[in-house]
Amino acid sequence: MSAYLLRRVLQMIPTLLGVVLLVFFLFTYVGGDPATILAGKIPSAAKIQAIREQLGLDQPVWVQLWIFIQQIVTFDFGRSWATNEAVSDMLLQRAPVSLTVMGQVWLLGGSISILLAMWVAYYRGTLTDRAVMAICTASMSISLLLYIVVGQFLFGYKLGWFPVMGWSDNLWTNLTWFSPLPVFLMLLVSVPFSTRLYRSFIVAETAHDYARTARAKGASERRVMMVHVLRNAAIPIVTDLAMSLPALFIGSFLIERIFSIPGLGREVISAVDRSDFPVIKAITIYLAMLTMLVNLLVDLLYKWLDPRVQLK
Repeated sequence: MSAYLLRRVLQMIPTLLGVVLLVFFLFTYVGGDPATILAGKIPSAAKIQAIREQLGLDQPVWVQLWIFIQQIVTFDFGRSWATNEAVSDMLLQRAPVSLTVMGQVWLLGGSISILLAMWVAYYRGTLTDRAVMAICTASMSISLLLYIVVGQFLFGYKLGWFPVMGWSDNLWTNLTWFSPLPVFLMLLVSVPFSTRLYRSFIVAETAHDYARTARAKGASERRVMMVHVLRNAAIPIVTDLAMSLPALFIGSFLIERIFSIPGLGREVISAVDRSDFPVIKAITIYLAMLTMLVNLLVDLLYKWLDPRVQLK
């Protein structure tokens, strides 16, 4: 196991280096001149040159790249160009907010989708199965933006059950008052798709020899589904759950912006609007690192779910 972990970590280094190089050269040669952006609408040549010297843009490219790598390693991307706030402090403050919302969506969405998929797979081929799949298909065709508009109007303005925007410093208040509506609306989008996908994984496993053997030995269909089928269908389900994490973060852009939730998603949108390169680069790099770490954890989880899996 230790040899596998060491090998995977070594494999992650060139991947991360490739991401770093891509981000660096995109922002260096495609994103425009930061000095011109910061100098304002009527910049002078002297002001632009002073900003370039301050940011180190007058240095050779390889020196700028080395500075960028040092920023990643030391978790110090300097200060936001728009707010003058330390980027590292900004990330540490915004990340828990995003986790409060997206963590609920991920945990509840995964749990509900698995339970619902197991239920409809148990009744596969029946009217119940077809009805639930039809509802899921119809729900998948509706945009998240439409869910947000209708949800805010109905549950916020009309019924007054939840606020349509806002956030507080109290975790319990956020969990019980500010986050339920955005979490519920995101579940309406994610659960139907996941349910259809997980149902297909589970139904495919019910036709395998081990399931037929268990039935032949007298095991009930409920036991076959819960003990045998679910365990074997868990690997593709876990893979999908892990791969959905980056997608959830992207979905948080819209949710956090509309509901005025001060998380990383809203910060990314604001940074793009203001051409705040340090914030965009920091979030991009650390999101890539998080994705690689999740992939490693999923591979380790495969071994726990199925001892037959060989980690090579």
